Amino acid sequence: MSEILVLVEHVDGEIKKVTLELLTLARTLGEPSAVWAGPGYGDAAKAKLAEYGADKIYVADSDEVVNYVVAPKAELLARLVADKSPAAVLVASTVEGKEVAGRLAVKTDSGVITDAVGLGEGFVADQSIFGGGVNVRSRVTKGTPIVAVRPNSTAPVAAAGAGAEEKVEVAPSEAARAAKIVERVKEEKGARPELTEAAIVVSGGRGVGSAENFAIIEKLADSLGAAVGASRAATDAKWYPHQFQVGQTGKTVSPQLYIAAGISGAIQHRAGMQTSKTIIVVNKDPEAPIFEIADFGVVGDLFQVVPQLTEEIEKRK
Repeated sequence: MSEILVLVEHVDGEIKKVTLELLTLARTLGEPSAVWAGPGYGDAAKAKLAEYGADKIYVADSDEVVNYVVAPKAELLARLVADKSPAAVLVASTVEGKEVAGRLAVKTDSGVITDAVGLGEGFVADQSIFGGGVNVRSRVTKGTPIVAVRPNSTAPVAAAGAGAEEKVEVAPSEAARAAKIVERVKEEKGARPELTEAAIVVSGGRGVGSAENFAIIEKLADSLGAAVGASRAATDAKWYPHQFQVGQTGKTVSPQLYIAAGISGAIQHRAGMQTSKTIIVVNKDPEAPIFEIADFGVVGDLFQVVPQLTEEIEKRK
């Protein structure tokens, strides 16, 4: 089977869930090879990558990779593409991942696909466009296929790989050193799980009514050990921070359980959560579009339903 390169997403040595998704997807099409860029690599990282199917791990753990803005990662991947002739390169369809993909495509004279939600034989990608209203299939016709896959598009499944290490020396070009990172500010993590990696997400929308009322959503989320999300209407109204927006212009989530309270279900929002395994909806409007994709729906006032649900959950702890 052909080798497929997977760029590892990690923070302080902790591998992000999307990498495990990419390895799982790569296993269906070839032999996954993880590409580790930057410091933090160790035995725990090696074990995790091998657990999810990495047959090889290319390790470029130099600070030089992360001291400059994305360009060194693109150069690293371009070098591996030239040396290893992989069948494809998979990256996460994040802001940084898409920039790396674009730069890599230019360097290798290859085609690139972004925001893929699936990948099949022949590296034909499924994409959801126009806010989830249209599904299309695309494939690269030139060079090495470079595909940026949306987080939460594939359920990560463990399957042991060899995890053979190969060190890669990094020497960024002068062009790659043109934009240097001079400061990093670490965002303080709260007690709740990260939105894009949470198994349970509780989101509030226009029906919540105010920033103060989001306390009801937060309380339910905390009782479930869940992340909190919000619709675009809620974030535009400044009821909840924009980084928690779920939707086409926000974050894509695909948890085991998604609870939507006071969200009508516009296409913009549905594009970011419709792949959730189980969807529960609370809305007083029985004609709300979100009921169309709900597994369970409650037609009622969220200010009555949500506190009762929270109370029942607390009783069972």
